[in-house]
Amino acid sequence: SNQGKTYSLLMIKSFLIWTFTLAVCLLVVGFPLVVLMATVGCLLSIILQSVMPVSAVLLVAGALIMFNVMAVVLAAGVLTVKGVHPSEVKWLSWLHGEADQMQATVYAACPLTCEIK
Repeated sequence: SNQGKTYSLLMIKSFLIWTFTLAVCLLVVGFPLVVLMATVGCLLSIILQSVMPVSAVLLVAGALIMFNVMAVVLAAGVLTVKGVHPSEVKWLSWLHGEADQMQATVYAACPLTCEIK
C-alpha cells in the first residue's frame, strides 16, 4: 500500500507540473492564439448580443475560459496517463533549472590576472 501511495503522489505531481507547464506555454508561446480567440469571442459576443442581450458577453467569456482550462487539463491528463514525465522532455530544461552552457563567462580582468604565475 505504501508503494501505491507513492505512485499516486508521483502521478499527481506529474499532473500538476504538466498543468502548470501547459498553462504557461499557452499564455507565453500561444499568445497569437489567445489574441485570435479574443477576437472571435468579441465578434461572437456582438452577434449574440441581439439574441440574448443580458448574458452574451458572460456566456462567450465563460465558454472561452472554460475551453482553455479544459484543453490544458485534458492535455495534462493525457500526458500523465501516457507516463510522460516533464523531466523526460528535452525542451523543458528551463523547468528543472538545467541551463545549457553556451559559452563560459570571461571577466574583463581575467586576461590581466589569470596568467600571473
